[in-house]
Amino acid sequence: MQLSKARPDGHTVGVMTYDSIITLPRGNLVPGYSLDRMIPFARITKEADAIVVSKQSGYENYEQLIEAARANPGTVRIGVAPKGSGPYLAVRRLEAAAGVEFNVISYPGSSTAEAEALLSGEIDGAISSLGDFSGILDSGDAHGLVEFSSEQNPAYPEVPPMSELGGNLETGSFIVLAVPKGTPEDVVSTLESAYHSAYETPEFQKWITGVGVTPSWLGADEVNAWIEDYQQKTFTAMDELGL
Repeated sequence: MQLSKARPDGHTVGVMTYDSIITLPRGNLVPGYSLDRMIPFARITKEADAIVVSKQSGYENYEQLIEAARANPGTVRIGVAPKGSGPYLAVRRLEAAAGVEFNVISYPGSSTAEAEALLSGEIDGAISSLGDFSGILDSGDAHGLVEFSSEQNPAYPEVPPMSELGGNLETGSFIVLAVPKGTPEDVVSTLESAYHSAYETPEFQKWITGVGVTPSWLGADEVNAWIEDYQQKTFTAMDELGL
């Protein structure tokens, strides 16, 4: 709201994530909030949801997990954030796409609770970003089976994107940059150019990979079309699942 009310002079830039693009518009949660009051000019990262399983689960790959869920419906325990969240939508979309049924267990708050549940054996797997589970992934107590993305995450080359496994399910968050509506085109262009230059530096690329996030650039000419397409696909999936 601060962004949409700011003076459109290029000195106020907002960071938009999944909730900015999906949750708030879908639920009309904030009176007066509208993407029409902003100009997105770049996407700089994607942070896809992923399935992470505990070492003790016995699942070595995505195919094994799906086969187990198909053979014994409702027995494979998957932890996610509460209903309405991106990970909750991801697990329901995966069930529909793969024709399986998981035992879905919700954990409010951060993914820390899911990580603890994985380590204790309370659940077999969890859905969130790989970066959220970096601690237990790096320690070897858990490993990723698949990332719901069409791009390989350079921080975790051993975890395949869904596109490599024959699926097209893409879920997760991202960082989109925006300015208030009414910002002059030349100012938007200057900002886009400056952020793109920073995006391409080795320092940024090394840092973003180090925190487990996928660098993924879209400029002003592409990001608005991407937002519209992402909303359409996500809202359609929500409608079909009754969410």
